[in-house]
Amino acid sequence: MSIRHLFLVAGLLAWGAGPAALAADALGLSSGSFSGPTSDLSGASAPASSVLSLQQVLQAARQSPEVLAAQRALNAARADVLSADRAPAPTLSAGMSSIDLQNGVGSGSYWSQKRVDKSLGLDWTWERGNKRALRTEAAERNAQAAQADSQDSLLMQQIGAQAAFYELLAAQQRLQAVQAIAQSAAQLAHSAQLRLKAGDLSAQDAARTHIEAERARADEQSAALDRQQAAWALSQRTGLAVPAGGWQVQGDWPASAPNTVPADALVEALIAQRPDVIAARERVAAAQAALQSAQALRQADPSVGTSFDHFPGTSTRLLAFRVSMPLNGWGRFDGEMARALAQEEQSRDLLQKTMLHARADLGALVQAWQTSARRLKIYDDSILPQATRVAAQAETAYSKGGLTLTDLLDARRTLKTTQLEALAVRSEHAKALGTWQLRSAAPGTR
Repeated sequence: MSIRHLFLVAGLLAWGAGPAALAADALGLSSGSFSGPTSDLSGASAPASSVLSLQQVLQAARQSPEVLAAQRALNAARADVLSADRAPAPTLSAGMSSIDLQNGVGSGSYWSQKRVDKSLGLDWTWERGNKRALRTEAAERNAQAAQADSQDSLLMQQIGAQAAFYELLAAQQRLQAVQAIAQSAAQLAHSAQLRLKAGDLSAQDAARTHIEAERARADEQSAALDRQQAAWALSQRTGLAVPAGGWQVQGDWPASAPNTVPADALVEALIAQRPDVIAARERVAAAQAALQSAQALRQADPSVGTSFDHFPGTSTRLLAFRVSMPLNGWGRFDGEMARALAQEEQSRDLLQKTMLHARADLGALVQAWQTSARRLKIYDDSILPQATRVAAQAETAYSKGGLTLTDLLDARRTLKTTQLEALAVRSEHAKALGTWQLRSAAPGTR
């Protein structure tokens, strides 16, 4: 076997049985998880504690600071309901009157003989105009809006965590692909040096293979950095600590779903059940109750009271009744009613804005999902197989002397670029589909 044939065999083995093997690895990413080296550039296997799944990520998102803060706000809103559903507290009063400074109050015991009128009274405010019920209704509506806000916060955190998970999965598999390419380029450069010493290859072509190997090494370092940054982004979303060796992400890329357009009725139903729309709708109801409560201020709340008097020399058992009525006047609460009306109109505007945003968001989400599914299908069915076939043909032609080194390197670069592009499209489709699934799921099933 000549040195040239030895070089070709070594190059094919270093390439991993040719570009078809790398293409098979890339295609394998679309239907299964990687179990290869992911912890660092040395390829050491990650410990079992560092294995991370999508379900773990979604569960961890429930304990994120944003979700917990929304839950605290919900607890505070529920406490406001207890505060609102409470009648005015009665007032206990005590006093002394009829103290005769000119003639004196007499002698004897101060409490039983001196002529001082001592009284003990109780007063209670009677709320009219259904104020308590309206106040409670407004608080309950605000609590329901806070509950919807809590669900929306959880949903947004899960969407973000899911996207970060797929970013890390893509970065992990991108690193594996780049590592394989770097190893192949290094082997090709080594074989080129052997051919150069044997006089079977020009110094220029050997230098070009060395350049390709160094570029692959640089790409490997960049891919490792991207993986580390993706891991920290996921940690920030979920609050999970990044293990010392990094995470080994386990998960399947979702297959391209059938290109079906959701019916308008389904879209409208999804808009109606979105947490942000529910929260805006509940705030409209709360503002309406607050407006009615402000209008009820026109009905004055009388105070009814009674007192027991002890007045030695006159009687030791005197009973008094009293009623007091605030003189508010007709225009006294115009400011409160105007403010409540403005807030009610503002809440309606916010509901309209939220619904418009929800409709546009769902429309863009469906479009992104369908477009990414079509792109993924094109890559899986046409682009990636063709790039694999062209690279394999280039390897065969070069082994027979029918192709230059320049054309071989171009074919390899094309295959590498196609594989990485397919991985990016796969990640984009997974994020779009995952977001649609979370958005379309019932609140209790997320």
